[in-house]
Amino acid sequence: MIRKYLLTSFLAACTAAVEISVASSGGNTTSGLQYGIMEEEINHCGEGGLYAELIRNRAFQGGTTYPSSLDAWIPVNDASLSLKNLSYPLSSALPTSVNVKGTGKVGLANLGWWGIDVQEQKYTGSFYVKGSYNGSFTASLQSNETSDVFASVEIASASVRGAWTQHNFTLTPTKAAGDVKNTFSISFDASQAVDGSLDFNLISLFPPTWNDRPNGMRKDLMQTLSDMKPKFLRFPGGNNLEGDTIPGRWKWNETIGDLKDRPGRATTWGYQETLGLGLIEYMEWCDDLEVEPILAVWAGLALNGDVVPEADLEPYIQDALDEIEFLTGAEDTEHGALRASLGYPTPWTIKYVEVGNEDNLNNGLESYKSYRFQAFYDAIKKKYPDITVLASTIDMTLPGVAGGDYHLYDEPDNFVTKFNFFDQYTDEHPILLGEIAATQFNDGGEINWDDKNFSLYPWWIGTISEAVFLMGAERNADKILGTTYAPFLMNLDSYQWSPTLIAFNADPSQTAKSTSWYLYELLATSHITNTLPTNSSTGFGPLYYVAGLDNSTNSHVFKAAVYNSTAPVPVSLTFSGVDAGTLAELTVLTAGSPFAMNEVGGESNVVVRNVSTVTAGTEGVFEFELPDLSVAILKTE
Repeated sequence: MIRKYLLTSFLAACTAAVEISVASSGGNTTSGLQYGIMEEEINHCGEGGLYAELIRNRAFQGGTTYPSSLDAWIPVNDASLSLKNLSYPLSSALPTSVNVKGTGKVGLANLGWWGIDVQEQKYTGSFYVKGSYNGSFTASLQSNETSDVFASVEIASASVRGAWTQHNFTLTPTKAAGDVKNTFSISFDASQAVDGSLDFNLISLFPPTWNDRPNGMRKDLMQTLSDMKPKFLRFPGGNNLEGDTIPGRWKWNETIGDLKDRPGRATTWGYQETLGLGLIEYMEWCDDLEVEPILAVWAGLALNGDVVPEADLEPYIQDALDEIEFLTGAEDTEHGALRASLGYPTPWTIKYVEVGNEDNLNNGLESYKSYRFQAFYDAIKKKYPDITVLASTIDMTLPGVAGGDYHLYDEPDNFVTKFNFFDQYTDEHPILLGEIAATQFNDGGEINWDDKNFSLYPWWIGTISEAVFLMGAERNADKILGTTYAPFLMNLDSYQWSPTLIAFNADPSQTAKSTSWYLYELLATSHITNTLPTNSSTGFGPLYYVAGLDNSTNSHVFKAAVYNSTAPVPVSLTFSGVDAGTLAELTVLTAGSPFAMNEVGGESNVVVRNVSTVTAGTEGVFEFELPDLSVAILKTE
């Protein structure tokens, strides 16, 4: 079937120059449209992604939704592996362990998150074992397809029959593996195990992490985020916060403390997560990237449509207040003292709290409007008056000084029709653009989430349509707190949703920055602190733009996107007060095809970045030409 990708109503030719004059005053004073990231435990972006743990199913966690299993584990030398719920488990949070028995040298090996990358670098690991054993353990990294052993270390046993003991080790490969088809294994001499077998749990292995943090983040993915220059992080994700059921919601106090005390939970995305990436790790993530945290708190709605009745809501409100106190409270507060006891005496600062996620969906809007949001808003503002409280939708009348969260997934042409959406938004309450992405090709119909007509990666015309929408948002940045693309990470070996800002697999060298990543990086590094009125010889389209000042550099800024022109667009641009001879840097992003994509393992980046110097001519006119399907920034020196 041939799909209608470009709707003819948007095709336009520009032969004469578009003359644009920018006033010297009269616009809006803003902090600039802030570009951020939204964590979502989808597509294994946390577990098996940003969270650097290399061992999959490290603690055999499970429940009624996803029972404990031996997923990703294989026996070594004909060992027998069996799951046990011992009368004396490692912890109440981790009740299931694996028993390994056999004859001679036996053990277990892990396949990783669809592979393990092995480089000449130090890996740190640990495991717990129970059972009387007088020999030594061998921990190693090896190819799963050849006889190559890249690193191996002997670990003297401290294991005893009546208790769990932790063993720590390091591995430093002497050569890199040629691919990621590798395993990590632990083996031992079963003849020296008094009972003929040993029990293992919480088997962990980390590569070097971002900022060398223990229990930290994968370096290549954090670098990709850092390079984008984000300004905020909204966490802990969208639907994963809600949970499929009320008992299955994300519970902050189960994500803190020692890893052996984190029980894990069933995500809304089809798998069990360890909760190794927890509340403190999110805050360290914000610290490491120097971004503003936007904390989402559970608001009484589960994805199955269950809603907490108004009479029963108070404990969940108190839980949200406790979470905020844990992060921001002094050491003499109950939950501030708990944080300090975990090694974090200095409080963090939280300026923004979002109540729930997409509460306009799943039968949630009526209760959200009638009592749920108001109850959370009143309680948070009473105890923390300086915090900006955000609703998870704008489909309601917002109380007081609350803000709202607007999500938009759509086709490219529909994004372009919403260029002036915020021109018409007259509500005085600020908006967070929490999830924004072009998701489907132009079919001229509504998005069907059951349809498989989703591009695997962001594609260039979709990226340009997002640029047009964001130009409209920039024009109204005084109304908008910030914007994010979502979802932002996708493991190509296990995913439920596409497209995504950054795609990856087990091989860090194949991490792909999407076409939309380059858009966000360009816009995020060119702030407008004061928008300025413009006057033009033509209306908007196919050229869409915004202009203003960057007071931090005393520069004039012009941002533009061209969507579906039949010819390059000539531009004659003047800024009031900018004289002839003034120099400006013009950056233009293009791609070779409307459907060009950056793919995992791709040989080259399809986004072409051209930087040139433009000099203002007579009467201060900057003259340049922008090709079809391009996004550009001109900034005066």
